[in-house]
This record gives sequence, structure tokens and C-alpha cells, in this order.
Amino acid sequence: MKIYLSIIIAALVGEYLIRCLTRYFNLKAMVPDLPAEFDGFYDQEQYRKSQQYTRANTKFAYVSSSISLIVMLIFILMGGFNVLDIFVRSLELSPIPTGLIFFAILFLVSDWLSLPFSVYNIFVIEERFGFNKTTVRTFVLDKFKAYFLSAILGFVIMGSILYFFDKAAELAWLYAWMLVSIFIVAAPPIYTTFISPLFNKFTPLPEGELKDAIHQYAQKVSFPLTDLFIMDGSKRSSHSNAYFSGFGRKKRIVLFDTLIEQHSVDELVAIIAHEVGHYKKKHIFKGMMISILHTGLLFYLLSIFIDNRSLFQAFGMDEVDHVRIYAGFVFFGVLYSPIEFVLSVAMHYLSRKHEYQADAYAVETLGLSDSLILGLKKLSVANLGNLTPHPVNVFLNYSHPPVLERISAMRDVPIVER
Repeated sequence: MKIYLSIIIAALVGEYLIRCLTRYFNLKAMVPDLPAEFDGFYDQEQYRKSQQYTRANTKFAYVSSSISLIVMLIFILMGGFNVLDIFVRSLELSPIPTGLIFFAILFLVSDWLSLPFSVYNIFVIEERFGFNKTTVRTFVLDKFKAYFLSAILGFVIMGSILYFFDKAAELAWLYAWMLVSIFIVAAPPIYTTFISPLFNKFTPLPEGELKDAIHQYAQKVSFPLTDLFIMDGSKRSSHSNAYFSGFGRKKRIVLFDTLIEQHSVDELVAIIAHEVGHYKKKHIFKGMMISILHTGLLFYLLSIFIDNRSLFQAFGMDEVDHVRIYAGFVFFGVLYSPIEFVLSVAMHYLSRKHEYQADAYAVETLGLSDSLILGLKKLSVANLGNLTPHPVNVFLNYSHPPVLERISAMRDVPIVER
């Protein structure tokens, strides 16, 4: 028991300290002088504001992560999981409903504890720097919609997984892996078709120069574009983005309304060319396959540890001779966190590599880098991006390369006359 408890506490505290040290390095890496590449894009006041935004988010992360760690350690050491387990078992339901109630209570408690931080981040920090467009009504409605979707998905997916581990013995991990793999493949079209419209309004891109330019580019690179939509991202934030979704011969491109407001037609086509590059380089497919393999590893290791009595004792559980499968999921998740941390670093590295490749594809197919570079500069300025993140922070946390490194790499892409 002491070994597992020591590993769990060391993992939680160790990751916390690494995150704190990384944030410290990141703050120290900020320089007062504007990088020459952004002359004419940031004035000194805007540049100072971007650094203030980074500092505000960093200080907020210090506070929120410290409180989260303290609450988690107290909950573990004071036997909080055991108290919850005693309560759900007192309902005298069968194992699957008992497990679902156990998960639901943990989810709600965690969400309610994080609620003040979410409110502060949106209505104080984002408001202070001019990004927040979310009203209290929208925030509350979003929260209830998220609860509704979580209840449905939790009942279907977690209920099925609990059933497998309760009935299928040593093959349970394989059945659970198959189920979640199907969900990973089906999730993008389900999200696009059913979930996203619950939160945002999607309007077909009107006829005009932008639509014609996007279709011309799609035809040029043989991208099977079927739908072009504008999303009301300004409903919640002035941050901007674009993405595509879909499988097979049907592809949908979605542009945030804030993105359209901030960029020229050439810049928007270049940003879309980057997204098309992800499709052409099979980055989405590769990411999906990695997720499926990662899930298989997770469930296999879970099957080994799920009935470990010492692990249950480490979390202060009574009656360890009677293993509760649902609790084993949670305990293994905490024990697995150091491996998950390492895997996340590897995935971030791969994601940054993919971003470079998508940038290069956009430059090559457009025949120039200027439009994409200009678009990235405007995106960075509009979002008050940190131009000089510390390399350690990039290594651990960045799914995209820093903007200055992306620009440098694009300038080195050889342009082939077409």
C-alpha cells in the first residue's frame, strides 16, 4: 500500500512541480523588445498587452493548479473515495448503475470545484483583455447542454465498459478497446452533425470572392470540398480559428466569423490550405490510429491493475477483498498519469512536426509563403500570442510550433513554379 501511495503522491506532486517550473521559465523568456519579424504588426503597447495576457494566464494557472493539487491530495489522504463508495453502495443497486453514479458524482464535484476558475477565466481575464463575448445566459446554457451530453455519452460508453469488465473477465479490455475505437472513428462526424450545432450556429458561406477562391483552390489540389460554413464564434469569444471535418468524399470547412473579419481573401485561402495540408498528409488518420493504439494500451494495463488490492488500500478503501471495478478505473487513471504525461509530450512533438508539414504543403501548393505568414502574424496579434515562449514550455505543452519558428521554416520552403 505504501509503495502505491508513494507513487501516486510523487506523480501528482512531481507533475505539479514540473508545470510550475515550466511556467517560471516561460515568464523569464519574455523579452521587452518586439521581435523584428513583427515590426509593423504590433506596436509597443500591443506587444506589452500580449505579455500582460501571458502573465495573467500564468499566474491564474499557478493558483488553480495549486488548489487542485491540494484538494486532490486531501481527498485521497482523508479517504474521500471510500466515503463516496460507501454512499453509492448504500443505494443497493446492481454494479453498473452503482458505478455510473460513482462516476457521475465525481464528475459533478470536480466540475463544481472548477466552476469558480472557469468563471474567473472567462469573465475576468478574457474580459479584461477584450476577448470575452460570453453572456451569463450563454455560459449557463452551455453548462446544462454539456451535462446533458455527458450523461448520454457516460451512460452509453461507461455503462458498456463497466458491463464488459463485470461479465467478460480476461477479454473485457479487448471488448472495451473495440467499443472506444469505434467511438473514436465515429466521434468527428457525430460532433459535427449533432453536437456542435447545439452550441453554435452554422451559416453557409455566401456567394462571392472568398467562396470562389476557396473552391478554386480545392479543385486545384483535388480536395473533396462539399460544404463551406461560417460559425458564430463571436458568440463566446473574439478568438478566431478554422477547421475541417468529414470522411471519404465529403469534407466540410468551417470558418469562425471572427476569422473572416480579421483576414483578407488570400490570407483565408492560405489558412485553409494549411488545413488541407493536414488532410493530404494524412495527419488526421495518423492521429486517430495513434489514439486507438493508445486506448488499447490503456485498457490492457487497466485489466492488470483493476483488481489490485494494494492499489485500493492506497486510496483508503475499506473491504478491499471486494473489488469495485468502477473505483479501479479511477485509481488506475491516477496511477497511470506519469505515463500519460510522457505520452502527451510525445504527441505534442508529433503534432508540431505535422504543423510544419501542413505549412510546407500550403506554401508549395499556393506557390508563395507571404499570405500564410501574413495570416499567422495577424492571428498571433489578434489572439495576443506569446512570441517568445521558453523551449521547455514548447517541448512539454505546445501542439503548434512557436509562430516565429513556423515563419522561419516557411521562408525556407523551396517554391516550385507551377
